[in-house]
Amino acid sequence: MSLRAGIVGLPNVGKSTLFNALTRAGVPAANYPFCTIDPNVGVIPVPDPRLEKLAELVHPERIIPATVECVDIAGLVAGASKGEGLGNQFLAHIRETDAIIEVVRCFDSDSVIHVSGHPDPLSDVAVIETELALADLGTVERVLAQAVSQARSGNKEARERADFLERLQKKLDEGGWVRELSLGEHEAMWLRELHLLTQKSLLYLANIGEGSNDFQTKTWLDELESYAQKRGALVVAISTQIESELAELEPLEQREFMQALGYEEPGLNRLIRAVYQVLGLETFFTAGPKEVRAWTIRRGIQAPQAAAVIHTDFERGFIAAEIASFEDFIAYGGEAGARAAGKMRLEGREYVVQDGDVVHFRFNV
Repeated sequence: MSLRAGIVGLPNVGKSTLFNALTRAGVPAANYPFCTIDPNVGVIPVPDPRLEKLAELVHPERIIPATVECVDIAGLVAGASKGEGLGNQFLAHIRETDAIIEVVRCFDSDSVIHVSGHPDPLSDVAVIETELALADLGTVERVLAQAVSQARSGNKEARERADFLERLQKKLDEGGWVRELSLGEHEAMWLRELHLLTQKSLLYLANIGEGSNDFQTKTWLDELESYAQKRGALVVAISTQIESELAELEPLEQREFMQALGYEEPGLNRLIRAVYQVLGLETFFTAGPKEVRAWTIRRGIQAPQAAAVIHTDFERGFIAAEIASFEDFIAYGGEAGARAAGKMRLEGREYVVQDGDVVHFRFNV
């Protein structure tokens, strides 16, 4: 399953520094607006300690983690929806993603320029989200004009679609996100066809700088978390600069640095898990002598659809799935032990795959 998360925000809030930390790609992160013009794309492995535990039992030739594709999109500014700062180009890049990581600067520094002169997290968020809503409003109004014209012919479905688009228009006029609306089956299908920016899953990354204990940063962070709660979104607070420095270290040095900082794990691990959460994703595993591998699925899908993530032939010829939970697989020493203990069970087409399932699919094509 190919998933894309777009990193957005105003210029100079730490987007490229975050991207560098995630990918170790060495993307320029200069201290001036529009350092990033074309989007940078990186494939990020999803940290999951369960993979190592499975590998200790199976001894595979290789270990393959799940991945998320991250896209570093250039800084948006007021007027982006009308083309300011190459806005139309940048908004098109966001449209191609599944989730939005909105980087919000929650620290002050004389050495890092702020596009508005000084940080103001909620004001910065308002600029970004106004531009996203305005871009969507333009899309909806164009489609609505066509739908109203078709509805005049007396076509019932066209009238229903026009009514739906008017609901979207009202929501966007009020500054809301269309993903906050309750939708029927047909409405959800019509919404998907529009590829709107404000229908995407949203996560706020609060860039707290290196001085995360100062009063102003804490105040800004509290304000952002209160705002995100109203939006139904998550907030992850990290210092992109510290994470970038951590990412450059060897494992032993990294552990020592984290210990000195009082970190149990890199903040990036929390960020990637949060992306999974907002997208409604889970992981299942396959484990054999050739490889131990993590596979990404959407929460709530059934066994044949999970099999299709490996190969479409697996879904087409699906017979059954042999499944053990991760906990049972580890506790009983692998597949043979889990089967002997009656913990390896056979499931059919209706089975909903659970996070952590270790799966062997039976199929015939």
